[in-house]
Amino acid sequence: MVYFSYSIIGKLQLPHWYYEKGWIRRKIKTSGWKASLMVVTTVGHLAEKAWHHPDLTVSYAFVIVKLVTHSAKGITDKDFLLAKKIEDVVMWDAAETSQGVFEGTPDDPRFKYIKKET
Repeated sequence: MVYFSYSIIGKLQLPHWYYEKGWIRRKIKTSGWKASLMVVTTVGHLAEKAWHHPDLTVSYAFVIVKLVTHSAKGITDKDFLLAKKIEDVVMWDAAETSQGVFEGTPDDPRFKYIKKET
């Protein structure tokens, strides 16, 4: 099923993803080039496992992920599901979700590589 622009907004339940020019998109801010490459590699792995390939814009301090189902020429459930998986994996905060099992990335700017949006 291809979704039309008016129904995409209601279906897109991820706060930092948005619809623009026929794509659902997310800009992930990073601390620099190494962090951007880590995001690209993670998104690449998830996309390959899903056999659904996003367009990426990679810069020093951010990565833009753009999703559309090319074969359907529009947004489908594949795009929403991959967006959710990308969000869950890339933005995972081990310290917040592991009930103390993981300490997570230290609260030190030298180690924070993903800039969380509130």
